[in-house]
Amino acid sequence: MHDDLIRRQLNATLPETRFADVGTRYRGKVRDTYAVGDRIFLVTTDRISAFDHILRQTIPFKGQVLNRLAAYFFDRTSDVVPNHVVAVPDANLTVGMNCNPVPVEFVVRGYLAGHAWRTYRDGGRELCGEALPEGLRENSRLPAPILTPATKAEEGHDEDISAVNIVARGILGQSDFDLLRDYALALFDRGTQVAAERGLILVDTKYEFGRKPDDSFVVIDEIHTPDSSRYFHADTYADLLARDEPQRQLSKEFVREWLMDQGFRGLEGQVLPDLDDDFRVEVSARYIELFERITGEAFAPDTHPDPAARVRDAMAAYLPG
Repeated sequence: MHDDLIRRQLNATLPETRFADVGTRYRGKVRDTYAVGDRIFLVTTDRISAFDHILRQTIPFKGQVLNRLAAYFFDRTSDVVPNHVVAVPDANLTVGMNCNPVPVEFVVRGYLAGHAWRTYRDGGRELCGEALPEGLRENSRLPAPILTPATKAEEGHDEDISAVNIVARGILGQSDFDLLRDYALALFDRGTQVAAERGLILVDTKYEFGRKPDDSFVVIDEIHTPDSSRYFHADTYADLLARDEPQRQLSKEFVREWLMDQGFRGLEGQVLPDLDDDFRVEVSARYIELFERITGEAFAPDTHPDPAARVRDAMAAYLPG
């Protein structure tokens, strides 16, 4: 339904921003972040990454989908856990409180999928200190959601870490860890409820937290987006599980599958393939589908011909002076 609109936007995406007058930019895989005083400006671009590589081609409207979905879930969970959002003045921009990020990703899993399944398949019955019961198959629902944190490695991929080691290494004190664990599980419970309202299953996701100057914590970055979460369709889940068939997903897993079909898994020596325009349109359409499925709202994109200028204009009201 959106294909013609997406195709017209192929040459008017937001690959990056370079606002020299705003402050020092931190360039992540998807977001350009600017910290100014007690404010942080998160610009969600149209970049897409997989296997820890940023692809050369952008995806029209992807940044708008992620930013607006994150805003939707920050709003739907604000009564459960406080968050960093000050304002969302543009489709690609969130203004937040400038916090000190906690160097741990709080990964919550409700089902045995992805990394958890691969560990289990290879004989592991414990993940990040959490026991996994016998008799599970891929995509089985776990008896209860589990927390499987990851900490940033000095180089390379994130590393799994147990709650015991988080405290033992002095990354967090026990009381702070306990609070953030409870926050993560409460967020996952609310995300599960919201997904169920839309006929979806929230399979797993990650949360990031920041510490405010008063030492309190807020959830930061993004929550429950297709870049940070995995969703299954609820109506076909049980049947596909019984037949040991792959689940219907709403996530960016299909991009990884496409790359693997091209012979790329992010391994040394492999050549990162280019995305052709037809596939870029397909990826964009699937991101928009997820937005509309989760929110129940029609996606109304901003088609400004210069999205970077539009974002910079939106920042103005929140900059000092």
